[in-house]
Amino acid sequence: MTLQFPLAEEPDEFSREKGRLLFAGPVDFVKGVVAMSGLPPADRLEVCFAGRSNVGKSSLINALTGRKNLARASNTPGRTQEINYFTLGEERYLVDLPGYGFAEAPVAVVAKWQALLKSYLQGRQTLRRAFVLIDTRHGIKKVDDEILTLLDRAAVTFQVVMTKADKVNRATREENIAQVQGALAAHPAAYPEIIVTSSEKGEGLETLRSVIATLV
Repeated sequence: MTLQFPLAEEPDEFSREKGRLLFAGPVDFVKGVVAMSGLPPADRLEVCFAGRSNVGKSSLINALTGRKNLARASNTPGRTQEINYFTLGEERYLVDLPGYGFAEAPVAVVAKWQALLKSYLQGRQTLRRAFVLIDTRHGIKKVDDEILTLLDRAAVTFQVVMTKADKVNRATREENIAQVQGALAAHPAAYPEIIVTSSEKGEGLETLRSVIATLV
């Protein structure tokens, strides 16, 4: 029996080099957006990164780009409540979405952010793929499932990227990967491959870079 959501294989040489060149090139912060009217022109393909607070999103973006402070990490869940745009070479935007599922932000702030997120996901024609980060230590939680359902409704293809893979033992890792594979079966917008990463150890980074670089 073939798994419906297998782990992504290592990239071939062409894709690996394309990914390396893309992320070795200029990566610059463009702006933080708090309303749809503030989005930059939709003149290039973009990918976005979504994940619940403290899933390791900033660390992953920094590791991918080889820049220590490109995405600001915060110990306060939900502190970054803007959609942050970065240029990735001349033809891509990398979009960092605010962490979702934070308990410490006021209800009104959460509601406003959720409305912005929904508008962005449903209304951005140049968005090619959303990468949803899932903590390997925990698997998919209810709050993750809510964002996956939102992506289904917006008809945005999303791919799960599992983070912090170095923080668990092999048995827990395999168990939580299996849990994610099972949960994704209920989501029609899910891309049928999972990327397992560790920002600290570098695992999966070449694969993720090559996936982003070869999207058309």
